[in-house]
Amino acid sequence: MTRMTDTARATVLAIGSLALAIFCAIRLNGIEPSGAQKSSIDPAQQGQMPSDFDQEVARVSAQMDRTEENTLRRMSETTLDREGQIRTLGKLLLFDKHLSVKENEACSFCHTPETGFTGPIQSLNLSTVSYPGSVRTRFSQRKPQSYMYAAFAPVLHYNTLQGDFVGGDFWDMRASGYRLQSPSAEQAQGPPTNPVEMGLPDSACLSYRLSKAPYRKLFEQVWGADSFAIAWPTNVERVCSTPGPPLDSDPYPVHLSTADRQRTDHVYDGFGLAVAAYEASPEISPFSSKYDFVQAGKAAFTAEETRGYALFRGKARCNECHRDGGPGEEPLFTDFTASNIGVPRNPAVRFYFEAAPDKSGYSANPQGASYTDEGVGYFLRKLKSLSGQLNPNSKWIALAPKFDGKFQVPTLRNVDMRPNPQFVKAYMHNGYFKSLKEVVHFYNTRDVLPVCTPGDPGEKTTCWPPAECPTNVNKRQLGDLKLTEQEENDLVAFMKTLTDNYSGNYQWQWGDNRKTSGPMDSRWKKRPSQGIPEEIASTKLR
Repeated sequence: MTRMTDTARATVLAIGSLALAIFCAIRLNGIEPSGAQKSSIDPAQQGQMPSDFDQEVARVSAQMDRTEENTLRRMSETTLDREGQIRTLGKLLLFDKHLSVKENEACSFCHTPETGFTGPIQSLNLSTVSYPGSVRTRFSQRKPQSYMYAAFAPVLHYNTLQGDFVGGDFWDMRASGYRLQSPSAEQAQGPPTNPVEMGLPDSACLSYRLSKAPYRKLFEQVWGADSFAIAWPTNVERVCSTPGPPLDSDPYPVHLSTADRQRTDHVYDGFGLAVAAYEASPEISPFSSKYDFVQAGKAAFTAEETRGYALFRGKARCNECHRDGGPGEEPLFTDFTASNIGVPRNPAVRFYFEAAPDKSGYSANPQGASYTDEGVGYFLRKLKSLSGQLNPNSKWIALAPKFDGKFQVPTLRNVDMRPNPQFVKAYMHNGYFKSLKEVVHFYNTRDVLPVCTPGDPGEKTTCWPPAECPTNVNKRQLGDLKLTEQEENDLVAFMKTLTDNYSGNYQWQWGDNRKTSGPMDSRWKKRPSQGIPEEIASTKLR
């Protein structure tokens, strides 16, 4: 297998034929914005930053700093067992902005708890969709994907009988999990060296930054006392402060001995595995939604939610991909496959406007507005990746045309998690939709309503722009569901029951040792009254 340090390589090569344009996904992750928020993006504003950009970036960065400070304080105040150590380490790694090239962006900058660990800035959700990297003028081509319940994804594999890829992480499944046997861990290893995200020029830079971290001793407790016994070159600080990608002629600009390079690779693997351990913990994957309470006999659906669940499992066919569990299955509300649902192009995606080289001479998207995102198909074709994930099986290259335009089916858990009722989330991988109602209406009427052009009156209500990718569109399970407006609303009502930290007549209790992430009767406690909901119990990891 190619080493994870190949993340520092500067070129992305492709094999095979040209693929069609795509921005297609199954990301259902939002709320019901006002009528003004539902309107199409003003073409004059496309590619421009919202007026509150700097203010909101500063707000989220400060929030991440507070979370890291609180976790550091509790780490020093509490003796943790082995499980507590690795999960606390994973949390510290996710909230540490110093692991980026400009020391200004943590992994969690694009994935905050109050939004279901996805994008926390409403103005970006309504406009650019993607979030800025450590170099604030660089943006990726997709919206931040939630990593709640991501740790349950299996290692990517091809099911011959079904004709589907199953598992992996990222929208395009490229974090296959083959090397570490954990897609979630390999996903975590992508952003640090991605030039449009955290931007380090060499994976060894993460080891260098960790060697100076206030939680270094915790890392050494978990992964070995000699983790940072590395002879760093004298220019390492300068190198690691230079945004990636590195030069083709010097793909590993932190020049190390073979033994020290192996040690930094070990640290990079430990980083990914610790993050995956935190993501698997009840803090991110708690199974504490109203749906879980209903299944345990601790709560009851409303009439609207009951009708919505029946539609979900029946007429609307949602359960065929967003599985709610079966014999031996966790109720994860995804089958970990990929699909092309025919989402229209989103012209507001910032990536289209990154053709010109930046101050470092890097062009994130030389193709500009003609760029096409091939989704899973692109991942299957490519030899090298700036974010570290490669196709692990050369036989899969031949399958790429069948997966052009397809993106991973996400979990619907926490699809409606948001900090307040007015907050707007973007969903589908290109953020075309801004409300659950829009998403359900699209699934219901895509093949029925007239075709229109972006910005036309009635867009998203009485007409739809054409699919950006007409190849491999799923026409079997959606497009003409024949749902009434009330049935659309019922489906939305049911999906809102999948939000964790339900505060009905029961209080969610984290276990003392937090050994399990599944729903258990012992973790519910009857409230003494029907008054103001009690605060969720704090734990030594929060």
